[in-house]
Amino acid sequence: MATVHLRIGDLVWGKLGRYPPWPGKVVSPPKDLKKPRGKKCHFVKFFGTEDHAWIKVEQLKPYHPHKEEMIKINKGKRFQQAVDAVEDFLKKKEKQGGKEQSSEGKGDSKGKKTPTKPLKILEEDDEDLSALKDPSEKDLTDSDPEPSSVERLGALGTTGPVSGFKWESSPVQDDPHFHHFLLSQTEKPASSMEPISKRLKIVEEDTRSTSIQAADSTAINGSITPTDKRIGFLGLGLMGSGIVSNLLKMGHVVTVWNRTVEKCDLFIQEGARLGRTPAEVVSMCDITFSCVSDPKAARDLVLGPSGVLQGIRPGKCYVEMSTVDPGTITELSQVISSRGGRFLEAPVAGSQQVSNEGMLVILAAGDRTVYEDCSSCFQAMGKTSFFLGEVGNAARMMLILNMVQGSFMATIAEGLTLAQATGQSQHTFLDILSQGQMASTFVDQKCQNILQGNFKPDYYLKHIQKDLRLAISMGDTANHPTPMAAAANEVYKRAKALDQSDNDMSAVYRAYIH
Repeated sequence: MATVHLRIGDLVWGKLGRYPPWPGKVVSPPKDLKKPRGKKCHFVKFFGTEDHAWIKVEQLKPYHPHKEEMIKINKGKRFQQAVDAVEDFLKKKEKQGGKEQSSEGKGDSKGKKTPTKPLKILEEDDEDLSALKDPSEKDLTDSDPEPSSVERLGALGTTGPVSGFKWESSPVQDDPHFHHFLLSQTEKPASSMEPISKRLKIVEEDTRSTSIQAADSTAINGSITPTDKRIGFLGLGLMGSGIVSNLLKMGHVVTVWNRTVEKCDLFIQEGARLGRTPAEVVSMCDITFSCVSDPKAARDLVLGPSGVLQGIRPGKCYVEMSTVDPGTITELSQVISSRGGRFLEAPVAGSQQVSNEGMLVILAAGDRTVYEDCSSCFQAMGKTSFFLGEVGNAARMMLILNMVQGSFMATIAEGLTLAQATGQSQHTFLDILSQGQMASTFVDQKCQNILQGNFKPDYYLKHIQKDLRLAISMGDTANHPTPMAAAANEVYKRAKALDQSDNDMSAVYRAYIH
């Protein structure tokens, strides 16, 4: 193939190291950034992210000639967002008469120069390629599209080299299990490039706990090959709705049921099938998931009239995703197994937003073969899944995690109200907090919502209080004190008394101001 000559401003497909191509633009590097020695390369800014990298000439291809080929083979949402960002850029450029203005050293509206923060440059041999997450960081040109809601280059699916591309060979390119990649993730990329049998790793030797690390938000990664098993799903609440949506997007055949049947309508429109009762769903499907509010609802779903147990036959799989106590899980496992069914518990860590984004963390325990059969489902709904051994372990771990989260949320609310009571700025408190060791998306979002008076539920307050109650009870059974959780639980109980049950957990703040 003839050498392609590129200039500053050209749109390209850039391939970094072992990873598949991504749309970008050749830009001018910062003045103090030295060009790598060796082969000729260009400095590229990737669309849909704040990543920049030096890319070798042979790993760059013109954008337009290969656009259609790339769109056909890559269906992930983040990839589509990146392509949309390119199109937005082209439209803006056309409106400006094809001109681009450099923002380097350009003044703001008051004539002051805007300082440019140093770029973190990605390199091919980085073991952990971290994305630039600073939303205030300036692009290299004013006409670049605004950063999308995607702040890091995530999972991009590919089933092989794109027709017409002749990239340099890499160790991963010929791996039939190479379906997705991580460009910016705390886990090392190699973990998501191995067959599932090789990606199972020991977490705790005494419990034979293992984990399957999936690519960053694999639910938006078009490379997932859906299982040919028929999937059932019971419960379309805050968490269940996002899970079912991602299962459908990834091509799974899903039959749904919900106590309020109207909630099924949207998913029927998206291609789901409707089950009239839990028993009917189980009898129609190979694997049935359930995600309901509490232990009573979980028991009623299985043991009640036209319940799950009536549809269980030898070989049928039942996966309980509700956050309940170990005793309830053990009981459900026993009754399902008594009918020849296969049982797995798989509660999820996350929220409605995380569920919608396909970024849940799944904690599983029970029948290991069911866990493996659920592989494509877990990849569709989450970024990581852990197998924790015998039935009950996932319930225990989930309650511990939610105990910590609930206690932390109450403490943050207490800090915000104490700041106000002592004449300190709550906004300044949040600014300081966001620059320290406790900085996280969770803290930022919850605090911002509190300050805005927005308590739309992302995780119901009544559910986190239920989890605290169950965790405290679990501690009592183990003869282990949980005084911090007990104190937090009382605050949530006060918030419930103030009619905050159906608001977000952050509404615990209101328990301190009334």
